[in-house]
Amino acid sequence: MFTGIIQGVGEIVSVSESNTVTSVSINLPNVDALEVGASVAINGVCLTVVSINGEEVKFDIITETLNRTNLADLSVGSSVNIERSLKFGDEIGGHILSGHIMATGIIHSRTQSGDQMIFSILASPSTHKYLTEKGYIAIDGISLTVGEVDNGIFHLHIIPETLRLTTLGSKQVGDVVNLEIDSNTQLIVETIERLMKNRGVV
Repeated sequence: MFTGIIQGVGEIVSVSESNTVTSVSINLPNVDALEVGASVAINGVCLTVVSINGEEVKFDIITETLNRTNLADLSVGSSVNIERSLKFGDEIGGHILSGHIMATGIIHSRTQSGDQMIFSILASPSTHKYLTEKGYIAIDGISLTVGEVDNGIFHLHIIPETLRLTTLGSKQVGDVVNLEIDSNTQLIVETIERLMKNRGVV
């Protein structure tokens, strides 16, 4: 499990393919007590550590994950958001995430407003029913609060500290981002849908 509080930015140092599996090595900002088999969120995608060589950590990515996320867009030199898995007793500063990406979105616009940045994201239709103003969403693994929602486009107001600690500040219009909807939001929406269907409302 993860919280969406990014612990640092990593850099892709190598990418290779073998038998439909893509192996990616990343320089992590913190490898203290990290072990082979541990889970790490890379741009919000839960991946398993395959090997560790100093600060360079290797992960294997299957085709299904590449097809559903923006990890297929990564190349040597790319920066990614890093979060180590949650431990019992850790403070939860964001919201609970599974690291299972629901869909991707496209940056529709970005606007500087003083020290903050305002992004608008064109969301995949499969996520529209979950988008509510003041609701939670994870963008490339970053726990954020949804701003205004308008016809499948939602807005994010990003503070300077988030821009400094994550890859968001480097994102440009047209870039693809990973979306994970808060699990509680998913449960509420799907429960209401099921109840309405059972009552013949929909």
